Amino acid sequence: MGKKMLDVDHLKTKYITRSGENIYAVDGVSLKIEEGKSLGIAGESGCGKSTLALSLMGYYFAPLHYQSGTIKVDGVNISSMKPDEIRKKVLGSEIAYIPQAAMNALNPTQKIIHFIEDVVRAHKPKTTKKEIYDLARERFEILGLPEGVLKKHAVELSGGMKQRTVIAISTILSPKVLIADEPSSALDVTSQKMVIKMLHNLMEKGLIKSMLFITHELPLLYNVTDEIMVMYAGQIVEQASARNMVFDPLQPYSKGLMGSILVPEEGVRSGKLTAISGTPPNLKHPPKGCRFADRCKYAKPECMLHGIAETHMENGRMFRCYLTEQELREVYACES
Repeated sequence: MGKKMLDVDHLKTKYITRSGENIYAVDGVSLKIEEGKSLGIAGESGCGKSTLALSLMGYYFAPLHYQSGTIKVDGVNISSMKPDEIRKKVLGSEIAYIPQAAMNALNPTQKIIHFIEDVVRAHKPKTTKKEIYDLARERFEILGLPEGVLKKHAVELSGGMKQRTVIAISTILSPKVLIADEPSSALDVTSQKMVIKMLHNLMEKGLIKSMLFITHELPLLYNVTDEIMVMYAGQIVEQASARNMVFDPLQPYSKGLMGSILVPEEGVRSGKLTAISGTPPNLKHPPKGCRFADRCKYAKPECMLHGIAETHMENGRMFRCYLTEQELREVYACES
């Protein structure tokens, strides 16, 4: 087993409404990423993926609040740190973030080199302009970006180039953990492929030690990550190898999510598209039983009544369901 770069244990974070209600968008999430590995998190919109990303970096600004659990980056518990301490010691150097809509994350009035200077000097204030420029030039070369981009403004760059520039800025200090929150969602297929290749290149060269890749596209994760977690209503419902999750999803929600997506991979593309009926639960008043039960065609009466569905660990796979792996496979076999 390799060194743990990110170790999260039973993390709970919540939004507090104006009326004082608690909405647990991240409800007891645990995950681990080892050095040199990448983990994908998938789920439909509103399941808590982006809130999890913000929580992992200590971005607790109202109405988002930390409740409980631990977050360790390379063995250091950052969940007990104050925001200023996290900003100075962790963000950018230990854990970095590529946000959603990254193409719009750059201030159009500043040149690209100025963003890099701000990031580097926040952690290494004595670094000279020449040292920063040399570092940026080398990093841009690795990522296939021309040196001339450093002297340009964001408005002078194409969408794909902006995306790659944001990745370069986010990883300039070689973080131990990179959180990529749907970094390719607004790109065409060619640009998506280029972004994925860049991220793999950074991992291979050791410029980032581990990666958490968030998206709603399970097939995309198959080409990016080693393992995949599926998130639903603030909880992780299944974790398996990328191959098993794409070609052999087990938990009913994971299977439904995979079945609702067109997949070009051989062995999957011939399958029929299916839809998941209903909508996710209102987390102001979460269900007493399994959170997916009212949308699950395999649900039994006890699924609606009892607490959180039992967590199974079978054959290197984790999943939450009142049914065992054997029972689920028997049900699926009857349908095929």
